[in-house]
Amino acid sequence: MALQDEILRQSKQIKTDSYKMSVGELLNLYRDGELDVHPEFQRVFRWEDEQKTRLIESMLLGIPIPPIFVAQRIDGVWDVVDGVQRISTIFQFLGELKDEVGELVKPLVLQRTKFLPSLEGHTWAGDKPFSKELQLYIKRAKIDVNIVLKESDDRSKYELFMRLNTGGSALTGQEVRNCLMIMAYPEAYDWVKHLSANPDFAATVSLSEKDVREQYPMELVTRFLIFRKLANEELKEVSDIGTFLNDSLDVLFVVAKKAKKRAIEEKAFCETFRILNNQLQDDAFRRFDARKNRFLGGFSIASFEAVAMGIGYNIADDGTFPVNDEQIPDKVKAVWSHQTFQKYSGSGARASFRIPKIIPMGREMFSK
Repeated sequence: MALQDEILRQSKQIKTDSYKMSVGELLNLYRDGELDVHPEFQRVFRWEDEQKTRLIESMLLGIPIPPIFVAQRIDGVWDVVDGVQRISTIFQFLGELKDEVGELVKPLVLQRTKFLPSLEGHTWAGDKPFSKELQLYIKRAKIDVNIVLKESDDRSKYELFMRLNTGGSALTGQEVRNCLMIMAYPEAYDWVKHLSANPDFAATVSLSEKDVREQYPMELVTRFLIFRKLANEELKEVSDIGTFLNDSLDVLFVVAKKAKKRAIEEKAFCETFRILNNQLQDDAFRRFDARKNRFLGGFSIASFEAVAMGIGYNIADDGTFPVNDEQIPDKVKAVWSHQTFQKYSGSGARASFRIPKIIPMGREMFSK
């Protein structure tokens, strides 16, 4: 009975409906401001023109398009929860997609495909436009729309987004998290994005272009803000790191909205990476080889947790830090020879195994 009760209770949190709608009907909703495809997401999703062309090709061949999920807001507007890239591609091809500032995005020019090589160069209108017949075919194409009604619990809408967008390789954990923040916690998103552009932070983490493109800097900022003052006992509750960060976004949102708390956290962040950049530059989170007496390799997340979190934890609300800056290089080197760090930071060590040990260790090492 306990299981049945839980199912009944949770199922009441989400109320849904579904329709088959034509592309033309969805376009009218979009034009009228009644369908929000979140243009901010275009920085997150990474479809190339080839993928976009394949979607249009599928529509022309009569291949069913996967359903889209929308969440109905209090004002009646539909937020696209899943299917942003699909619906955006269609609107871009039709020459109707707008960016974040309301400007029209350059219309899609189709490419050659295996089954329809003559698609190459075709556009909705222009030098090589679709015929009236093909335009009507696209506009009348049906898409299943699943609607999470406004009576649903708000948190459930974002839980739905997370579940629909995890498990595949299309998005990284932070890309999904960014979408969650854009929808639910916009102030937190803007804050994290702002901090990820900090020059000292960018210089010390020294990430690859791929990591930057996949929003890893924002994940590191998110980790820093969430873990900086988290009690040691709470660190033990970390199981899956992605789930833990997602579940902590509401805390980040509260801090982002309170000017005094936000200022304290921002000062700690900026001071942490100022110190590290001044003393170590891009060696800050690289492995220290004692035999060669130099830093080697690329960015280490374990080092970030010990060093950045250790320094950040010990920075007071007024920005003061108990350790002289000149001592930082030796302390960072000492991290790599510390018995706890060596035991818990090995290759493939899970976050749940590593974090409860390494973060407290770093806090202690940088406390004096």
